[in-house]
Amino acid sequence: MDKKSIIGIAVVAVLFLGFAYINSKQQKEYLEKKEAYDAYMDSVARATRPAVPAADSTATGEVQPGVTAEEAAAAARERQVETLGESLANAREAEPEEFTVENDVIAVRFSTRGGQITGVTLKDYTKYAPRGERNQQIELMDPATARFGLSFYVKNGLRNIPVNTLDYVFTAEPETTAADGAESVVVAMRLPVAEGSYLEYRYTIYDTKSPERDYLVDFDVRLVNMAREMANQTQIQIDWANTTYQNEKGFQNENMYTTLAYRFPGESSIEELGMSDGAKSKNISTQVSWVAFKQQFFSSVFIAPENVSYANLAFDTAAPESSLLKTFTAQMGVPYTPQTEGYDFAFYFGPNKYSILKKVDDSKGAEIHLERLVPLGWGIFGWVNRWCVIPVFDFLRNYIGSFGIIILILVVLVKLVISPLTYKSYVSMAKMRLIKPQVDELNKKYPKQEDAMKRQQATMELYKKAGINPMGGCIPMLIQMPILIAMFRFFPASIELREQPFLWADDLSSYDSVLNLPFSIPFYGDHVSLFALLMALSLFGYSYFSYQQTASSQPQMAGMKFMMLYLMPIMMLLWFNSYSSGLCYYYLLSNLITIGQTLVIRRMVDDEKIHAIMEANAARKSKGKKSKFQQRYEELLRQQEEQQRARRSPRNNSDCRKKSVFPINAAV
Repeated sequence: MDKKSIIGIAVVAVLFLGFAYINSKQQKEYLEKKEAYDAYMDSVARATRPAVPAADSTATGEVQPGVTAEEAAAAARERQVETLGESLANAREAEPEEFTVENDVIAVRFSTRGGQITGVTLKDYTKYAPRGERNQQIELMDPATARFGLSFYVKNGLRNIPVNTLDYVFTAEPETTAADGAESVVVAMRLPVAEGSYLEYRYTIYDTKSPERDYLVDFDVRLVNMAREMANQTQIQIDWANTTYQNEKGFQNENMYTTLAYRFPGESSIEELGMSDGAKSKNISTQVSWVAFKQQFFSSVFIAPENVSYANLAFDTAAPESSLLKTFTAQMGVPYTPQTEGYDFAFYFGPNKYSILKKVDDSKGAEIHLERLVPLGWGIFGWVNRWCVIPVFDFLRNYIGSFGIIILILVVLVKLVISPLTYKSYVSMAKMRLIKPQVDELNKKYPKQEDAMKRQQATMELYKKAGINPMGGCIPMLIQMPILIAMFRFFPASIELREQPFLWADDLSSYDSVLNLPFSIPFYGDHVSLFALLMALSLFGYSYFSYQQTASSQPQMAGMKFMMLYLMPIMMLLWFNSYSSGLCYYYLLSNLITIGQTLVIRRMVDDEKIHAIMEANAARKSKGKKSKFQQRYEELLRQQEEQQRARRSPRNNSDCRKKSVFPINAAV
């Protein structure tokens, strides 16, 4: 080993020992800090415990020897005052009160315990019940589980005392004001922290006769002279939670649309935790502008125009047999500095109605895109709903009272718009049917697999001369598909259909049930939806009619007979049995009108005239000169045929085997 190697090994050894020493020292310092922090948090927990052992003993009648119950309670009170201060100690022991403030559309219940909202009633909407029994108004939260609190630290000498507003009783001062011709009620809730320092909640409920304003509750948080009392901290934590009730007919369908949603600042789209029959959670480390506890048709939204710094979100699903649906929790943080004087928040408690949510903005007039809570679909499907379906639907609602008639008119309008394409599709299929004998002759002329290129070239040349577009029959379906999918998203999300009866259906937003089964069928359910059944039968009729039209001209369709005629209608029946009856009714009408359209077009189209036009086109194009593109395409096909013929030649194959063996032998 040379001198350089020895020096290198020595240097590496010194570096390793130095790193180990420094790492052990840092680890020791970390453990010491952690022990100190744990001890500090234990002391804080003991200091803020709601009752001391002496107080507990007085409550149970067990008094320490030589100490009366009054003396023990006084001692406990003194220790609590020493820890929290006189103001917070008094707020902790006060008796809470409840009261309600309402306008034309909502009734909001308050509790001075935590200064929070414990319940919201929507006056214009009722919970699902059989026809004639629907009189229970919508409740957005369970008062037993509803909570909204702020958590922060205040100074007490050298100690930092944690404060959770849910543990204290606020003083309430409701007052009525009038501005710009609109009446409003301001509920001021105060939590005294020290002499001259207090936390104030200001709730403002308007009565403007404008839904986008009246479903909003302004929530202003003010820190009055609190800078001197607040401990050194960078944020205040918000704890918001409630449990929602079942409000719709089917638990499964309502639960599918019930989730927790949120929006990132500057984004027009929103994010969701997704649907689940169990529990789901997500921790967001970036800013969020609002968080929504979203049900199928109603939402509770916490709006933070200045944005929260993080959000830990979660939900858990209740049992289907209970009256509850999901329990939502949201832990959020807002930044705090000694210069912070307060926060301007807001709540939205109301329906997921697109026309209302679209107009809701923040305190500065900026768009917050609450309308995205209505699941209209992504991409082109959302565009169809936003710019076509919803405007037409809202226009018809102004003049027609029956939603069944509105859906019928909507189907007719859609069919009229695409009727020119439907006509061209039928003409294209008629041409394919008329030219089928010539196509069969080409198949007989080129029966072998190696002649596939020639057969395809000859067939395409025949289509070109006859003026046939092979994709012509698919264009109406391609145009109709975005509309059908858009309707699939529109009807279950449209609150306008809620509580709207039609024929035997008592609610077009939910499934209709003409027969309740004493058992549950897998993938089907425990009821029979007549609209879903009729829709499946109409789909079978349409598929059978379409198959008869295409099978004769397109032999490859024969292999799809089972899927088209039987499998698709059965799958749609199983799938849509628990879906919106309005959606099934729309698809039923769409299938029936499409069949009627085809029958009318069949009477209008003369096969002999079409055949004459095809022959004229063929004669005209046969005299014309081939385009450069067609010449290059034919040359490419010719080259491909020659290559395939060369591969199939026995002589060529033997030469290839010799050429492949030679290099191997040479290498050996």
